[in-house]
Amino acid sequence: MDARIYKRPKNAMQSGKALTDQWILDFVPAEAKKPDPLMGWAGSGDTQQQVQLKFDSCEAAQAYAEKHGIAARVHSVPPKTLKIQAYADNFR
Repeated sequence: MDARIYKRPKNAMQSGKALTDQWILDFVPAEAKKPDPLMGWAGSGDTQQQVQLKFDSCEAAQAYAEKHGIAARVHSVPPKTLKIQAYADNFR
């Protein structure tokens, strides 16, 4: 069972940063999705894709993965750098 651990990204549709401090552990798909012949919906027999565990810290997610024998990879987030400028700088 392979998994990945990552920090929840900010919602692109809103300016708020709610729930961005959570870390997510989800499982890598074991088999590819295939279309259903009747409806055409994509699906597979892999039920681990539906599991998404939330943690308060990266260390807690890693500890959970080690305890249960899950091979997990951590995807770290690069630090954000803001360019601070004033509105008056547009007119110089």
